[in-house]
Amino acid sequence: MTFDELTGAVGRGLIAGAAGTAAMTVSSTLEAKLRDRGSSSAPADAAGVVLGVEPKDDAGAARFSNIVHWAYGTGWGAVRGVLGAAGLHGAAATGAHWATVWGSSLAMLPALDIAPAPWKQEGRDVATDALHHFVYAAGTSAAYVVLDR
Repeated sequence: MTFDELTGAVGRGLIAGAAGTAAMTVSSTLEAKLRDRGSSSAPADAAGVVLGVEPKDDAGAARFSNIVHWAYGTGWGAVRGVLGAAGLHGAAATGAHWATVWGSSLAMLPALDIAPAPWKQEGRDVATDALHHFVYAAGTSAAYVVLDR
């Protein structure tokens, strides 16, 4: 594989990651409305800890959350590109991408004291989180396949 092939795959992955983020946004928004709960602030809370960002008001927190959500999802698309460049395709690539993205969330959020460890959460909440991350990975993979033709 050449450098140009790898960078092309990563670029397609980034675009696909934005599409996957859009799919996850729809999924999580619908689920939050159905369960009558607010949106998750966990990604922005984690980014705030890592980057030292503390929004000054609710509007700033909402903007920061939106930026983090889209940047994080788009950025993880690069991993899907690398998987494709490495020769992983189909369900194997989607599963590996999902496991990597969700697994990092399961490790990172408790390590940053943003969320409890998965075994300390309600099973329904863990399953819902897994579903949203799967929607993201499936949406990213579907977009990557289209872009990789």
